[in-house]
Amino acid sequence: MSTQYRLRISCLPLLGLIMMAILANLAWAKDDRITLAGPSAAVSFPLAYLVATGGLDHLADEVEFRLWSTPDQLRTLAMDGQADFMAMPSNVIANLNQRGAPVQLVNISTWGILWIVSRGEAADSLAALKGQEIVMPFRGDMPDIVFNTLAEQQGLDTKADFDLRYVATPVDAMQLLLSRQADHVVLAEPAISMALNKANTLPTSLVAPELTRSLSLQDEWGRVFERAPEMPQAGIAAVGKASRDRALIAAVNQAYDEALQQCLAEPTPCAEAIAPLLGGRLSVKAIADALAVSPLHTKAAPQARDELEFFYRTLADRQPALIGGQLPDESFYQWPNAQ
Repeated sequence: MSTQYRLRISCLPLLGLIMMAILANLAWAKDDRITLAGPSAAVSFPLAYLVATGGLDHLADEVEFRLWSTPDQLRTLAMDGQADFMAMPSNVIANLNQRGAPVQLVNISTWGILWIVSRGEAADSLAALKGQEIVMPFRGDMPDIVFNTLAEQQGLDTKADFDLRYVATPVDAMQLLLSRQADHVVLAEPAISMALNKANTLPTSLVAPELTRSLSLQDEWGRVFERAPEMPQAGIAAVGKASRDRALIAAVNQAYDEALQQCLAEPTPCAEAIAPLLGGRLSVKAIADALAVSPLHTKAAPQARDELEFFYRTLADRQPALIGGQLPDESFYQWPNAQ
């Protein structure tokens, strides 16, 4: 065998790797717009930060962030292909995927940001709040789902043992609490930090009661189910064309994780950068405070599988429709093959 021929053979693996890299980079066009979408919640902070700081400029000439405020807006964005990467509750990602929508789980980053916020002393369990009114936003969605699951797991009847008062949005719930029209509300960060800040700031502080993070529902989850006090509550999904592009998914996941680490390391500069993108609904202090108390860390879909399967199975035992009728299959946790 000639030296030249041997050299050509030895170069084949290297050439193959180079071609794979080239093909991966050609799987998407840089002149395509990338649209990110999410709620005014901690799971969206890294997405907004990527837009504010140009963290995805190497992937697209134009990157935008769109805010969704209600579950119906979320589903419209996902089903109509109006976004490429979306922050959303983990059960909604499974539900849309099971119903045939082009939605691929990218990661889970929010591991429980739900508390019962109360006037007065903290409670040590849901049972300690029996017989009392609890205000709940978003009937049938994540706060309501988690509350009802935890109550039933402890043998509590949510209809008989609590007076649940449903309201349309977390802002409605917060206003009832600040105006002394409610004693207990279920809220997620950063609405909690915003409520606590308002209660201690003039002129609201003149009439607002003293508020307490009464009960952490993620801690209650860990206690009741004898697991770590974490719930795989929300994450990022790739939608439409993006859901089929492994290279793009991997790049956005890495950028998201880096943005989250930056925000956790420097919460105030991060909050200053992203507050304008979140509809002006959150103060810089509320965002920074939420970053300080929220359990946020990124696990890509394959690494989050164990926690997600327990979470989904627990929800499905109570109401299978919450996750689309059945547990997601293997493909849900595996990013698509390289295009």
